[in-house]
Amino acid sequence: MTIDAQFIERSRHYLGYEYPAKIRQCLDALPSDAIWQRTDAASNSIGNLLLHLEGNIRQWIVSSVGGASDARLRSAEFAADGGQSASELFERLRGTLDAADAVIAGLSPSDLLSRRTIQGREVSVFDAVYHVVEHFALHTGQIILLTKQFSPGAIHFYEDAGGLAVPRWSEQAQKKQ
Repeated sequence: MTIDAQFIERSRHYLGYEYPAKIRQCLDALPSDAIWQRTDAASNSIGNLLLHLEGNIRQWIVSSVGGASDARLRSAEFAADGGQSASELFERLRGTLDAADAVIAGLSPSDLLSRRTIQGREVSVFDAVYHVVEHFALHTGQIILLTKQFSPGAIHFYEDAGGLAVPRWSEQAQKKQ
């Protein structure tokens, strides 16, 4: 497998499967009132983070790389304080992830080197995909941390087996399908 094909495959895996599976498990573990709860006035809720992830992926991949129109209101993602359930937010995110997956799956090596202007920055398509994957990972970690605060002991993604961290999240995700 070439390095560009490996990059595309791993990006699709993280965005299409691993990170959303972990987020879905978090949302399933949370009490319904926790989705819009903020730990303090300067912090984001899980709902804000889900809106932000959806907006970021749509703007960077679906619009800027894939050519769809872009009507993102980034500040509204952080200003929201309710109105949508965890299921509604996740379904919206899932739809955008599916659209992004189609864009990423269609990329060629020369596409990865092509340039785009996103949020006023000149970046390669490779940079855009890499940014979205790392950005999604960062906010997935925040959602996991908030879930552990709001629902202590409710999520377990890895099992310690003789010093190895054995993933349990994928087994749990498959059981829910």
